[in-house]
Amino acid sequence: MAERETALTVNGRECTFAAPSAALVDVLRDELGLTGPKLSCGQGFCGACTVLVDGAAASSCSVLVADLDGSDVTTVEGLADGDRLHPVQRAFAEQSGFQCGYCTPGMVMTTVALLAEHPDPTDAEIAAYFEGNLCRCTGYAAIAAAVRTAVRTAGEVRRAD
Repeated sequence: MAERETALTVNGRECTFAAPSAALVDVLRDELGLTGPKLSCGQGFCGACTVLVDGAAASSCSVLVADLDGSDVTTVEGLADGDRLHPVQRAFAEQSGFQCGYCTPGMVMTTVALLAEHPDPTDAEIAAYFEGNLCRCTGYAAIAAAVRTAVRTAGEVRRAD
C-alpha cells in the first residue's frame, strides 16, 4: 500500500512529504535541514525536540508527520524575524539561559508556548510547563531567569501595543 503525501507549513513555508510515517523530528532535520529540534530520548520525555504544532508545544520525536496533515509547525529557526531575535531568544541570550546548548531550542519553544497560554505565569505554572524539559548542565537557575526575563519583556511589548 502506497503512503499518501502529507502537507505541512513549516516556519511559514509550505512543504509536502512523501513518507508521512516518519517522526516529525526526522523530517525536520533530515529533509529540511532544521537542526534546532534535537533527537535525544526519542520518547517525548526530555523536551530537546520541542516544536510548536498549531501553536502548542509538541515533542517532535513522538509525533508522526502523517498525523499533522495541514498543521502549522514552528521550530526555533522560525522564531526570529531575519536577524532580529524573538523576545524569548533574546531573553535566553541575555540571561545565559544555556550552557552546552543542546536543550536550549526546546526550552525556548516551551517558553514561547507557555507565554502564549499564560502571558503572566506564576512560578508554579512555569515549573509545571518545564516538567518535560531536561537540562543536564545548568541547574535551571539561568533558564528560570531567562523565562522570567521573557515574561517581563513580553509584558512590556503587550503594554506598548
